[in-house]
Amino acid sequence: MPSLLGVFGHPDDESLLAGGVLAQHAAGHARTGVVTLTWSPDSPRAAELADALRLLGAGPPRMLGYGDARNPRAAPGRPRLVDAPLDEVVSALVRRIRSFRPDVVVTHDAVGQLTGHPDHRRTHQAALLAVHEAGIARLHPEAGEPWRPGALYCATHPESGADGLGPLLESVGKQVLTVPDAYATTAVDVTPWLERKWSAILAHRGEVARERPLPGLLARLPEEARRAALATEYFTRLTPGPVPGAPHRLTP
Repeated sequence: MPSLLGVFGHPDDESLLAGGVLAQHAAGHARTGVVTLTWSPDSPRAAELADALRLLGAGPPRMLGYGDARNPRAAPGRPRLVDAPLDEVVSALVRRIRSFRPDVVVTHDAVGQLTGHPDHRRTHQAALLAVHEAGIARLHPEAGEPWRPGALYCATHPESGADGLGPLLESVGKQVLTVPDAYATTAVDVTPWLERKWSAILAHRGEVARERPLPGLLARLPEEARRAALATEYFTRLTPGPVPGAPHRLTP
């Protein structure tokens, strides 16, 4: 299995969007890790993130510590991710990519997942630039030796694959943004790792206890409906190599 680095906006995004493939790659003895762009490393959500990553086999938290666009308690005294200079965020991600040297990077899609969160969209923009710039020696020389990941995948939700999550989010007044089915180049059946993925989601205890966040909504679903909603993870491959990527797993 190729080494895998996730780049996500908030604690819990890694478990909800790619918990299955992170567990899959870890089970295959690949190096896996996650960079989280918002929330302070000394916040309660950082401790929950550490528990989730341990369950997924994804190592310790790697947090950039920016503020959440919608929660001023996320990182007091730090700029919000959406307000921080894009070059600054990209440079920080280039440093993490060059240090980890992943074969594959996974991040948010361009629409910001189902709810279009501005932190998700900003993370997508920064990750897309960082993956390209990490391989160019003349850019960010202070960030370490160049490294070019083999592929960038964006976690996404095709129209036909959001049946379980769409109505759930609409029930609490949230918008649902999906992409045409053709945009999803890869669908990974994560059923063998579903229990580990669900345990990682539950590790984000603060979000599970609340009514509107997705972890809380999922926790109140019947088990069969929850499994159906979480058993497949969809991705769009943005940087294919000389041969097309495999349709049912992430490849560099």
